[in-house]
Amino acid sequence: MKSVAFIPARFASARLPGKPLKDIRGKSMIERVYERVRRASLVSDVIVATDDERIVKAVWGFGGKAVLTGECATGTERVAKAARNIPDGVAPPDIVVNVQGDEPLIEPSIIDDCIRALADPCASMSTSMSTHMSTPMTGIKDPSDMSDPNVVKVVTDINGFALYFSRSPIPYLKGGPITVAFKHIGLYAFRRAMLFQLAALPRSPLEKAEGLEQLRALENGFKIKTVFTAYNPVSVDTPEDLERVRGMAWEG
Repeated sequence: MKSVAFIPARFASARLPGKPLKDIRGKSMIERVYERVRRASLVSDVIVATDDERIVKAVWGFGGKAVLTGECATGTERVAKAARNIPDGVAPPDIVVNVQGDEPLIEPSIIDDCIRALADPCASMSTSMSTHMSTPMTGIKDPSDMSDPNVVKVVTDINGFALYFSRSPIPYLKGGPITVAFKHIGLYAFRRAMLFQLAALPRSPLEKAEGLEQLRALENGFKIKTVFTAYNPVSVDTPEDLERVRGMAWEG
């Protein structure tokens, strides 16, 4: 199954304007993310989906591929729009991967794991257990993360399918171990037809309440397979985050 990764990159940011073009040790953030995504063995192409010509020019400058999408309400909608308007020479994919543009240290193996969750023949054996999309999660080790609204939590069923995502502490730990709590990582792999269907749906009530676009999928009956990883993402949302990432070890 052919898989193409899209990196949604929006120029405007309240806390860090021009974030995709910020320098990290001699390369822009978007180039750093692009390089990491290209290392995923199951990804055949990588395309930046953006609302700004400056980002397009920067991507072309380092030899990457980019498409303009205009304004979009969510990253998923931006990726869906880009997937409908892929550059010449790129075949339509079976699986579309949405990789956040503010994680310059994203682990390529996680991308492959999410693709495998959809490519597995067993994933589509029956309607009740079919997998429409997949996303990674990791364990919560710091108890303070449970009450942090910026840390999205997820709970799953016994087969690893997501039951709910929330910014609030879930599940309620009535003396139980924190090992039942998981942190969601905002990376998604979609079956292409499902992505287009999802992006065309109106924003759902829980999506609006929590500010989490993946809830639109759950509210409309789509199955989301979670993939466990030990990786803990390093996102860049503020100038302080940027300085912290700049100080980390880099390969080049």
